Amino acid sequence: MDRFADRRFDDGWRLTTRDPLADVPFRLRNEILPAAAFDDVAPSLYRWIADGRGRLLLWRRLAGPDLLRLGAGAQGLSWRNALDHADRRQLIEAAAQDAPAPRTVRLQLAEEEERRRWRIRMRRTRGADGATLFVGTAEDVEAAQQALDAAVAESREDYRWSVALSPQVPWTASPDGRIEEVGPRFSELTGLPAQEALGVGWSSVLHEEDVPGVLALWDQHLASGEPIDVDYRIRLREGDYRWMRARPAARRDDEGRVVRWYGTLEDVHDRHETERELAESEERFRLAVQSARLGIWDFDTATGKRSWSAELRTMLGVSPDVEPTAELALSLVHPDDRDRLRVMLQGVATGAVPPHFEDMLRIHRATDGALRWIRSTGWTMRCDADRSTRIVVTFFDVTEEQVSEERIRWAATHDAMTRLPNRALWQEKLDAMADAAKVSGESFALLLLDIDDLKRTNDSLGHDAGDALLCAFAKRLAAAAPPDAVIGRLGGDEFGLISPALGSAAELEAWGSALIEDLRRPHVHEGRSLDCGVSMGAALFGGDAGDRGDELFKAADLALYASKSAGRGRLTLFHSSLRCEAQQRSSMIRMARQVIADDLLMPYYQPKVDLRTRQVTGYEALLRWCHPRLGVQSPASIVAAFDHGEIAVALTRKMLDAVLRDLMRWLDAGRDPGSVAINASAADFTHSGFADSVLERLVAAGVPTRHLEIEVTETVFLGRGADQVATALRCFAQEGVRVALDDFGTGYASLSHLKHYPVDVLKIDRSFVSNMDQDPGDAAIVDAIVKLGASFGMEVVAEGVETEGQAQLLLAHGCPIGQGFHLGRPQPFDVITAKMR
Repeated sequence: MDRFADRRFDDGWRLTTRDPLADVPFRLRNEILPAAAFDDVAPSLYRWIADGRGRLLLWRRLAGPDLLRLGAGAQGLSWRNALDHADRRQLIEAAAQDAPAPRTVRLQLAEEEERRRWRIRMRRTRGADGATLFVGTAEDVEAAQQALDAAVAESREDYRWSVALSPQVPWTASPDGRIEEVGPRFSELTGLPAQEALGVGWSSVLHEEDVPGVLALWDQHLASGEPIDVDYRIRLREGDYRWMRARPAARRDDEGRVVRWYGTLEDVHDRHETERELAESEERFRLAVQSARLGIWDFDTATGKRSWSAELRTMLGVSPDVEPTAELALSLVHPDDRDRLRVMLQGVATGAVPPHFEDMLRIHRATDGALRWIRSTGWTMRCDADRSTRIVVTFFDVTEEQVSEERIRWAATHDAMTRLPNRALWQEKLDAMADAAKVSGESFALLLLDIDDLKRTNDSLGHDAGDALLCAFAKRLAAAAPPDAVIGRLGGDEFGLISPALGSAAELEAWGSALIEDLRRPHVHEGRSLDCGVSMGAALFGGDAGDRGDELFKAADLALYASKSAGRGRLTLFHSSLRCEAQQRSSMIRMARQVIADDLLMPYYQPKVDLRTRQVTGYEALLRWCHPRLGVQSPASIVAAFDHGEIAVALTRKMLDAVLRDLMRWLDAGRDPGSVAINASAADFTHSGFADSVLERLVAAGVPTRHLEIEVTETVFLGRGADQVATALRCFAQEGVRVALDDFGTGYASLSHLKHYPVDVLKIDRSFVSNMDQDPGDAAIVDAIVKLGASFGMEVVAEGVETEGQAQLLLAHGCPIGQGFHLGRPQPFDVITAKMR
């Protein structure tokens, strides 16, 4: 018990003190304070001076009783007689140091038989003459030690009484948790001698049910050093058990290491019993309310008894006479859910089940094997030592609700037509696969697949045929895909595929070729054969394509765009230049928007010339625009904008407005420019009011329709909105606006388009004209087009006439109109009109 004097028990430090001078008048205090009476309580302190050889020159008392009497002739070296050999050596060594530490020595005083301990401090210095001197102090430490011993003894006695009278039991333990001291009241309560309670002996009086939990908790906090607050039962001297509250905390050193544990033990039996009775009452009421009309499983951990309610047996298809065992429950649970139930049962056995838990289990009913979804909700009644005493679990059949949720969940993540994952689920799997590949270092391929000309199938054969083609494509894609592939329909005619098996460019190329070959087999729908081509863009994880899902998707999308631009029906693997091309396209589109916003567009006019008379019969308006710094730019600088529907339409409108202004100027000047052709894109015809808009502008400008020609390429017949194209062209023809088919012979238009669409002019593509004087095949094509146009009553214009020889050959084949640099370069309006004067 002697070490409790320095422990952190508050009661042991509360000492009653009183100032003995509290009632002394202030004047009398001033008289007492400087008095020599304080020398009786202060330790003796002397100053001394010695020369460089250690001879004592002078000493003087500063405080305390005059004890330092070294006898006659103490000056000089005779003081050494009061020291033994070891202490003399100690002082000599200290004198040799520049800043010696204090030394404690024993001096034999003249009037005393025993030596007395003194603390010697010294410093080397120099006198006025430069000689070495030693100055120092000598302090009596014997009296201070005696006073300290007396104080410690008093502190121990004070603490002994405070501990004896406290209702709590204080105790201390070593850093490893072994009890080192315990208050005497512990023995009074338990009858266990204090000596036997040390170490781990105290646990012998714990209730046997509390021992494992309390010791485990103690070990846990010994490792963490955190304070503990736990209740447990101890056996009293009479054999009864009472609830006690233990609250130990650790004292740490400056480096955070546990030095010692200090704790108290407090009787909380009455409070605990009251709370337990109240909790049990509330728990019974709560369980009775929540368990109404539910299947109930009741488990008593103390006895190991399990009971199943009649409702639960009905849910499980178990007869009333069957014993409710854990093995039976496990056998009824779906194999995929069985491990979760097994873990819960193990937790019940070990007391590791949380106070409240919920789970969803699938079971096969014992009577008919039907699969049912069961929601379970459990409550655990625990004692304060964290030991389960009773577990009640309620069960509710939620099969119908679960099936409905599964349907909704599936519909939210899958495409209803092809039954493939939709874009959201596919993108989620892509992101997860990319994250896994970063860790594993393995690669995988991402492919984007676009069905070629699905819109044409929808328009020509109906949407039911298009839907059938989509489903057939999805089946063939799934059949051809590697086993590890994740396929999804991303929207419209676009599909996505992710596969670790296609981890190299060679594997991708081989697989893509096989898929294209497989798709060449026609799809049959209601007796009709449906053609199906596919354009593909692919990217491999890592490298230039990126290592994130969104980066990989963008890379594959750029490759898909390249496949479509190159003529469709092929696979393109992403390479870094595609990103540069995409950036260039983006730059072109931004520039085109700026051209429209700042009204920088200006038409250049290239004449169409009668090869017989060399007279100008009309013009083609070619798009140019004026850069603020670089001057006039060709349409090649913004060519990507013509594939952008919104911008292409805006450019056409700007071009039409500019051409109409120039036509008005021509007509106002009394000149006849003939027919001026402007190019219309496929995007223009997607707007149902395109023809009406053009005609309204003609009327507003006062320009006769015979002066305007709409020039289109064969692609307008093949793209979306073919019905709108036909309607617009017929409207133009009825109002006298001529329609020219540009670049004839290079596209995929059927000759039947010449019969079904009102085309007035056929323009022979420059690729045939440029080589017709050297290539008999090109000459034959030119001859065929001229005759075809004549048979349909169409005017034929040859583009790209660069030489006089080409002009003569065209005349020889019956082509009367030519257009090209040899006949006239594109020029702005002012230059053209200047030549007409």
